[in-house]
Amino acid sequence: MKLNQVVAIEKPLKQRTDVALIAILKALQKPDLFDGHYKKYIPIAEGGETFPPDSKHVQHNVADDLADAQHLLVELFDITAQKDLANCNARASVIVDGETLVADVPATFLMFLEKQLTELNTLVGHAPVLDPAETWTEDAGSGLYKSEIRKTIKTAKVQEALVLYPHSDKHPAQTQMIAVDKIVGNWEAQRISGAMIASDKKLILERIQKLLKAVKCAREEANSTQAPERPVGEKILDWVFAP
Repeated sequence: MKLNQVVAIEKPLKQRTDVALIAILKALQKPDLFDGHYKKYIPIAEGGETFPPDSKHVQHNVADDLADAQHLLVELFDITAQKDLANCNARASVIVDGETLVADVPATFLMFLEKQLTELNTLVGHAPVLDPAETWTEDAGSGLYKSEIRKTIKTAKVQEALVLYPHSDKHPAQTQMIAVDKIVGNWEAQRISGAMIASDKKLILERIQKLLKAVKCAREEANSTQAPERPVGEKILDWVFAP
């Protein structure tokens, strides 16, 4: 049997065993299930008053319950030992584009690596990228990106006199104060960002996916290792329950 087949068998077996052992434990915690009796009334005087017998059946037997537990655990011990012993020999290399990144590592590490790379893919996937509408330049001193400087004008309302009638020999000039927009200065604005370049993010995500694929292939190869049977459960539990 191959390791991946043993792993597929172990999980449901453990679940079934856990359910059965919990049921046995609950029964063992109820002493009343193990008690029974039979009562029969015998009058002293012949023809005296009689009463029907009373009985209570024993619902559980400790010996039977422990025997059931032993049987369940023997199978679980054997399949788990078979899996763990096979894991000692289940190894493979992670190869990407012909380059061996990690050589001859156990299947358990490959499973760990696959989980971590999946989480890393999520982490990088959430990284913000630079606004493509801007032209960015990396600042070597701060490690941040800076956009081009954009200039905009600053205006303000200024009161100015509007001449309604110019001055003449017959009457003085007439004016009226009005508010006009006048340029009073200039804004110079520059965006600063700690985001990453979109193409860099895309490249990293592609590499993670390529590496994930290689790790999965290596895991499948390692899990194809033969898992020879090595019964251990019966000997262990026979010793535990020996009379």
